[in-house]
Amino acid sequence: MNDSRPRCVFLDRDSIDCHDLDLSAIESDTRLTSFTSCNSDEVLTKSTGADILIVNKVQLTRDHFEHLPDLKLVCIIATGTNNVDLAAASDHGVVVRNVQNYAAASVSQHVFLLILSLIRRFTEYQSDIKQGAWQEQDQFCLLSHRMEELNGKTLGLIGYGHIAKAVEKIALAFGMKVIIAQSLAPHAVETPGRLPLDEVLQTADIISLHCPLSEQTRNLITGKQFALMKSSALIINAARGGIVNEADLLDALHDGQIAGAGIDCLEHEPPLPDDPLMAAALPQLIITPHNAWGTLQARQRLVDGVAGNIRHFLAGQITNQVKA
Repeated sequence: MNDSRPRCVFLDRDSIDCHDLDLSAIESDTRLTSFTSCNSDEVLTKSTGADILIVNKVQLTRDHFEHLPDLKLVCIIATGTNNVDLAAASDHGVVVRNVQNYAAASVSQHVFLLILSLIRRFTEYQSDIKQGAWQEQDQFCLLSHRMEELNGKTLGLIGYGHIAKAVEKIALAFGMKVIIAQSLAPHAVETPGRLPLDEVLQTADIISLHCPLSEQTRNLITGKQFALMKSSALIINAARGGIVNEADLLDALHDGQIAGAGIDCLEHEPPLPDDPLMAAALPQLIITPHNAWGTLQARQRLVDGVAGNIRHFLAGQITNQVKA
């Protein structure tokens, strides 16, 4: 019996699936083939004959679109679209769809993991315990590092999408004040109540980045911006590597221009063997491996979002379509 379902190829399944996700909704609507990973030289070989491609971080270039005449739909199993040449896709009649608002809970909770770990000096106290400092105390407690509370502090948000709004909700529950920077998008209209970026940097006790990586935001935070911040301030980047200049961040931490940083993303991922931030071993710098988004629930929402995008595409419905 001829199977008329479209052929679907998932090029880099292991980037989201730890053998704990349910892909049955995709499998029911398509003839799905999954590859654990795919480098640029393998894209054409693995994608030949595909009607639908699912990609996370695999780069799809104009050359790929030119050599994949059967391709009709690209499903990015993420929100960011910078790995796909959208103009080339459009020129070749290929629809591109992404998944939005799947990780707000996961990332916002991770942001506060970083904030609380820094402000309560978690890593330093864990190190002290391992070295026997508490056990050697005359007193019942160890207060070797000054800790502070979040209530009353000002959180500055740069970017104000779904994740930033989830972060704001948690911040307000902690009794924090929240200020929001004006949009950095080209031709953005000034929004009442939002503040210029420099004013947010000067005012906030904690800066949390939630903007996409673009020409406007690449190296958005450099030595100039660190100089504006309070020496007691923290910066959190659970958005994209490249928004914060990493050399300038390291200088700011060494020089005491800021008090600490929580980073979930680097410019080069996975990190290079000699990555300066990874090698710094500073207690006031916490680095997590770009996994703020990666709870089981968020990853399943990604799969379900792609399944929905495929189903709607096959039904002729427009949802989550990305244009150049």
